[in-house]
Amino acid sequence: MESDCVFEGRAFVKMVDKEELKKRLTPMQYHVTQEQGTERPFTGCYNKTYDAGTYVCIVCEQTLFSSETKYDSGCGWPAFNDVLDQGKVKLSKDTSTGLVRTEVTCSKCHAHLGHVFDDGPAPTRKRFCINSASLKFIPDANPPPTDS
Repeated sequence: MESDCVFEGRAFVKMVDKEELKKRLTPMQYHVTQEQGTERPFTGCYNKTYDAGTYVCIVCEQTLFSSETKYDSGCGWPAFNDVLDQGKVKLSKDTSTGLVRTEVTCSKCHAHLGHVFDDGPAPTRKRFCINSASLKFIPDANPPPTDS
């Protein structure tokens, strides 16, 4: 087995090369995804994006969120009330700031994405508060027509 793989559960997962990521990602993307950082509120490029499409992990491009579940929560970060599939993210207890929160990470590469809170809209009542720096937006090939 290659030395850049680790065993997790029932499968070997390829580890992310941190030096390669430092070259490929912006400093903010690296800080957020690899050092559990947070971009300042209202500064992320996807905070007010409402185009039809899919949001993927900036590190491994695993699909994570649909624009259909994105909404304006007023928190200053992109907010979603659900993920595309529960297996796409991992939820973990986070007490790093002295508060108890639930961290959201990519299940494929373990990149830090943000946090989830139980104050979102129905039907899920979830608010996935996700850093723009951890995402890449893929527009739908054939978006529905808009009302003018």
